[in-house]
Amino acid sequence: MKCKHFLLPLFILITHHCLAQFNDTTHYYTNFSSAGSINKTDQTSTYLLNNSFKFGIKKKTFAMNFNNNWIYGKADHIISNNDFATSLDFNLLRNDSARFYYWGLANYTTSVSLKINNQLQAGTGGAYYIVNKKNTVFNISDGILFDRGDLFLDDGTHDVYSTYRNSFRVFFKFVIKDLIVFDGSDFIQNSLTRRSDYIIRSTTNLSVKLRKWLSFTTSYNYNRMNRTARENSLLSYGLTAEKYF
Repeated sequence: MKCKHFLLPLFILITHHCLAQFNDTTHYYTNFSSAGSINKTDQTSTYLLNNSFKFGIKKKTFAMNFNNNWIYGKADHIISNNDFATSLDFNLLRNDSARFYYWGLANYTTSVSLKINNQLQAGTGGAYYIVNKKNTVFNISDGILFDRGDLFLDDGTHDVYSTYRNSFRVFFKFVIKDLIVFDGSDFIQNSLTRRSDYIIRSTTNLSVKLRKWLSFTTSYNYNRMNRTARENSLLSYGLTAEKYF
């Protein structure tokens, strides 16, 4: 049987205003990205859209970030992803060269793929720069979050719960000859009362600079919600345009 196969990757980050480095006159940044894919055969069709918006402020002793991400997709006309996350976080430092700082976080998530109807997290903790240089950054953080969740379990149970979690994160960034940037962050959030209740979030990015303002970027995201026994992963790639102001 003759089969027609059409694959169209549309992973293009269409307007990406990113502030990778703050200075005495630069205190704000915005970041908008949009990516997607379409895959069609004679028997199946799938598509996925991935959109995000970020806004940040940084002063000598204070930094704040507002992040939003929405992923929507269908497989054979059935919704596979309708995942939205928004977060507001801040850092408090003694000065702009301090290795240790305090952080706070508020995060809201709803996700079809992870069976999260609603989830709200809020908490605080501390972080430490093991290495903090222009071309190499390695940072670890730890703290306590209050988690209020409304989930759907595999057996159809409507699970509404509250728990405190330990939130541990590793962040890294490497810049090679101002042309290649490799960075990522990995979270594990364990419930303090239930060993099997944990959350894993991981993001890894690789960017190759084509021009001063243009890069080719590949990003891999992985999430697991062990309470619902669900996980998802997303590999995206495209062009990133940067503007400093």
